[in-house]
Amino acid sequence: MGLTVQKINKTYRSGETTFHALKDVTLEMETGEIAVILGPSGSGKSTLLNAIGGIDQVDNGDISVEGWNVASLSDKESVNYRREMIGFVFQMNNLIPNLTVYENIEVAANISTSPLKINDVIDDVGLSGMGDCFPRELSGGQQQRVSIARAIVRKPKLLLCDEPTGSLDSVTSKDILSLLKKMNSNYNITTLIITHNEAISQMADRIIQLKDGMIDTVTLNENIYPPERIEW
Repeated sequence: MGLTVQKINKTYRSGETTFHALKDVTLEMETGEIAVILGPSGSGKSTLLNAIGGIDQVDNGDISVEGWNVASLSDKESVNYRREMIGFVFQMNNLIPNLTVYENIEVAANISTSPLKINDVIDDVGLSGMGDCFPRELSGGQQQRVSIARAIVRKPKLLLCDEPTGSLDSVTSKDILSLLKKMNSNYNITTLIITHNEAISQMADRIIQLKDGMIDTVTLNENIYPPERIEW
């Protein structure tokens, strides 16, 4: 099993007010699957992603990723877990503006014990010959390709994507989703995408609907479309 989440809860407190961000959330993914988590703003999508990624601690419950018991990790162990197991792709690509494409990816490669070859990854994400370019010289879609390369170069087991197409037009979005699908297939990376865009669920093996911090529905998709055929 690639990912197992068992009855996790997360609350935030402000004065006398308590906000339940996650309520007894349980889900699972097989290794190599693509899952999409859908839900409106405030439904708990980012909180769930951060918990699985070892960024936030949950109040209780269990999270297991390829043998790592994430919910019980110390701060130091969480750093090792993120370095060895997790790749992140965000809506804002957070590239370092004064570093080239190659150097932005190299930053991630340098914290891995067995990274992929940087130039091979640059080729894989469709940026051949652009290793010396700076982010300002790239389109939004190209910058997101660098972000994906930076996540992939460390050979993660789980790729967590937070609205990866949120700032892109529909054509570029499909290109980026196709790239995520390619990376998922080429490297057998379990891939979890959170989004408010229901169209993206057409490419997923598993569709998870989140509402008010709780799992509303889980659907195994019987009609998976390649990203280029998604009806936007």
